[in-house]
Amino acid sequence: MTALNHTGVSHTVFRLLGIPGLEDQHMWISIPFFISYVMALLGNSLLIFIILTKPSLHEPMYLFLSMLAGADVVLSMCTVPQALAIFWFHAGEISLDRCIAQVFFLTSTFMSESGILLVMAFDRYIAICYPLRYTAILTHALIGKIGATIFLRSYGTVFPVIFLLKRLTFCKSNTIPNTTCKHIVLAKISCNDIRVNIWYGFFVLMSTLVLDVVLIFVSYMLILRAVFHIPSRDARHKALNTCGSHVCVIILFYGPGIFSVLTQRFGRHIALHVHVLLANVYTLIPPMLNPIIYGIKTKQIRDLVVCCFQSRNDFNNRN
Repeated sequence: MTALNHTGVSHTVFRLLGIPGLEDQHMWISIPFFISYVMALLGNSLLIFIILTKPSLHEPMYLFLSMLAGADVVLSMCTVPQALAIFWFHAGEISLDRCIAQVFFLTSTFMSESGILLVMAFDRYIAICYPLRYTAILTHALIGKIGATIFLRSYGTVFPVIFLLKRLTFCKSNTIPNTTCKHIVLAKISCNDIRVNIWYGFFVLMSTLVLDVVLIFVSYMLILRAVFHIPSRDARHKALNTCGSHVCVIILFYGPGIFSVLTQRFGRHIALHVHVLLANVYTLIPPMLNPIIYGIKTKQIRDLVVCCFQSRNDFNNRN
């Protein structure tokens, strides 16, 4: 459980508590976790399959959407299986290396989603403001480079966190009041000065998520300005309708995260289990609802999903 070094005793194995204060309700809490996990995996996998196998959907908007769906799958797999293991089997033990790996993949995937939402806003800007040059600007080669840049930015920015956590000595406690390992939550149970961790975490937040939100806002201001200069009312409505799904996903992605941060900063009287539940919302709800939102609001995807299920039913009926 522990290892000795020159600074004293440092824990190398930790115990995740799940939802502190609600341990007797873990079995019931696991039900929405499990349902959201299954829906996220099935919905996003189906979305990726449809986009990659249908040549008519090999357009920039849908290729970016497949990236978002892939990130949603990874985000779900980083968090929910660990939570379910705690709820069902009380298997909360996790090694320091696994804990740090979870911090790395969870944080980098979350930032990758933010970057994908930013380029999707850029995609809508090009589609509405430069419709005739849309496919000429957003070529498949450029989309590939954009995707690589998003993931390199995310992994490169989070990579130093590994070393910031590895340098710490965990001599206070080996219990983590959460369902997953998180950077500052893990750093707080160390015996060291964690100001470097806090400031680097703040830098990461400002240089990625906050910057993305600002640029998305600017993109939509430019989109709205272009839309309201369109003379035809029907054309304006059609242009705004193409942004509807993206706006819903943006609100769904950033909304719970911002609310969780605000409650942690100003809601000191709020019970710990509420903070933990809120922190789980933004890793549970967006991956589950994103494919549903795009499936309902995007006609091409909706029609292909219906066609896939009809074809399968016809095949079953013939047999």
